[in-house]
Amino acid sequence: MGSRKFRDMEVPPLELMEKELERIQDRDDHIRLLRNMVFFLLVVAAATVLTMLLLLPVLQINGSSMEDTLQSGDLAVAVNGSRYKAGDVIAFNYNSSILVKRVIALSGDWVDIDGDGNVYVNEKLLDEPYVSEKALGKSNIKFPCRIQEGHVFVLGDHRTVSIDSRNSAVGCVEQKDVMGEVLFRIWPLQKIGFIK
Repeated sequence: MGSRKFRDMEVPPLELMEKELERIQDRDDHIRLLRNMVFFLLVVAAATVLTMLLLLPVLQINGSSMEDTLQSGDLAVAVNGSRYKAGDVIAFNYNSSILVKRVIALSGDWVDIDGDGNVYVNEKLLDEPYVSEKALGKSNIKFPCRIQEGHVFVLGDHRTVSIDSRNSAVGCVEQKDVMGEVLFRIWPLQKIGFIK
């Protein structure tokens, strides 16, 4: 009985079957294209995130130790590199945090800071236009001091409040802990630009 019912069914014309098959293939092609696009976008997003984290980390500044150069809440981009010079602003890892300070002296240099906050590197007084108020700050190390190999001596631009290489809590920064040079502020919009 069931087989007679099947035999009595009308077979659709070949053209209609071909159109239906074409429609199904088009749908499958669209699904495949959509799946490939989503996969491509995920790969691009992952590569972008890795690049931003490893080569161009974006940092939010917290605290006032780099005022007036950087304010709390600013967003800045650091560029990963291996060579830093005196005057560069760098970001480095410290006790599961990221600190931002200015490089004052390199390996082998001698640093001295007097009671008025004047900084000398290799017995030459530094010209520091980025510092609005000089201060010895919270220093507990003996000056003059020599910077050991593979380290840099860093100071915050707001010398009265910054905890930096003048204090044994931070000390000189190992170059392996440096994330990169902080080069460009991206927020707030009215202050976008290179960091000096």
